[in-house]
Amino acid sequence: MPLSTPLNQTRAGNPRLPSWLKVKPPLGEAFAHTASVVAGQDLHTVCRQARCPNMSECFGKGVATFLILGGQCTRSCGFCNITSGQPAPPEADEPQRVATAAKKLMLKHVVITSVTRDDLPDGGAHQFAESIRAVRRELPQASVEVLIPDFQGDPAALRTVLEAKPEVVNHNLETVPQLYSTVRPQAKYERSLELLARVKAFSDESKVKSGLMLGLGETREQLARVLKDLARLGCDMVTVGQYLRPSRRNLPVVRYVPPEEFDEVAALGQELGIPVMYCGPLVRSSHDASNLLK
Repeated sequence: MPLSTPLNQTRAGNPRLPSWLKVKPPLGEAFAHTASVVAGQDLHTVCRQARCPNMSECFGKGVATFLILGGQCTRSCGFCNITSGQPAPPEADEPQRVATAAKKLMLKHVVITSVTRDDLPDGGAHQFAESIRAVRRELPQASVEVLIPDFQGDPAALRTVLEAKPEVVNHNLETVPQLYSTVRPQAKYERSLELLARVKAFSDESKVKSGLMLGLGETREQLARVLKDLARLGCDMVTVGQYLRPSRRNLPVVRYVPPEEFDEVAALGQELGIPVMYCGPLVRSSHDASNLLK
């Protein structure tokens, strides 16, 4: 199914945030409890660090996405709110703190991501693996999803993560290859595709997942090519959401994509052979993650 309009169409001037992108502020005891558990274990979450619009919803449900390996990233992606800089060395007890927080929150599906650590020989793969194993010890019935960086294309680092047997391995392509120079300047589209293909080749147990943002200037044809690439490598799940500018230092929004066009993107992906397409303006790669496994 073709998209109804090109995805790089712009609006005149500085558009106001449309009604379908407005969210409620954080309120309620459940939100406070989740925040308290995370703070009590001295952990970061991508929810807060990346200024996710779904934070109030997820924290209100007692769910958080843990961000390991510190709060500073060695890369400087144009869309991301996480601070760039020289991170501190990995903390040996961090995996257990993640597991303890997950247990306190009684999570049935634990999602773990990280800043990108190009300064580490394995890109932080060992910390991912230890975090998965720690969660397994504390919550043996829980499923585990990891959202990993590209490890600079190192297959040994990827194997380290896969040997811990996460149920889902996610690596976001984020955007179309034509926009990588501004959106993901230190990443390579083909390298990210290769990582996803390796997950499929190395592991029969882990589902392969990726995510995209719309509204950065991509075209309909460019998006279709990316979905074809993901379908070709056997990607099991793809999330697609609206890019929202987290701060003035980040890339501006080129276009706010209306909800019906996300439905068209979902239909296109499924027609190409991707089993699960989760698409909507406020969809993020970890949003409602447990339900995508059902």
